[in-house]
Amino acid sequence: MLNKFVLCFSAGLLLTMGLTGCATKNDESANDGPAIVEDPSIVENGDSLENGAIVVGDDYASPNDGLDLTKEQRAQLQALKQDNIIYFAFDSEAIPTNYVSLLEAHADFLRGASKVTIIIEGHTDERGTPEYNIALGERRARAVAQYLLNLGVPAQQISIVSYGEEKPQIFEHNENAWKKNRRAVISY
Repeated sequence: MLNKFVLCFSAGLLLTMGLTGCATKNDESANDGPAIVEDPSIVENGDSLENGAIVVGDDYASPNDGLDLTKEQRAQLQALKQDNIIYFAFDSEAIPTNYVSLLEAHADFLRGASKVTIIIEGHTDERGTPEYNIALGERRARAVAQYLLNLGVPAQQISIVSYGEEKPQIFEHNENAWKKNRRAVISY
């Protein structure tokens, strides 16, 4: 009787495990990895997050859509969205000097378009504990925010968020990937 129970229980367990499957990461789709998005404006057009958190496409409206911007400001905004990443050295939040002109361009635009808001996303590579990486990502985002504040951008236009190692740009485990994952992203 006991053997029959163990056999039935084991068969049921195996059937359940077989139906649910195992979660695997696919490098192709990992770019859209699961995340909780409290502010959907931080997701760029065309991005999609799994688990029903949010799916956006070209018709997604960000908080900056519909603002009264001149044609020149709209063109400048589109150009800035293409040049919006600051890469950092390992375990550092110091902004490299080669990003000064990029940050000055963003600051110039933001000072002239006072209703436009940004979110600065702080990211890290996968090395370090998740807690440490969240803190480092926050320090990177704060460093960029402080730099923009020092250039005269009002604080009301700037928000920050840290993703730590949770949203890598490249899903590989080598120095070239880590260099690309240590970044801050200015999202409009």
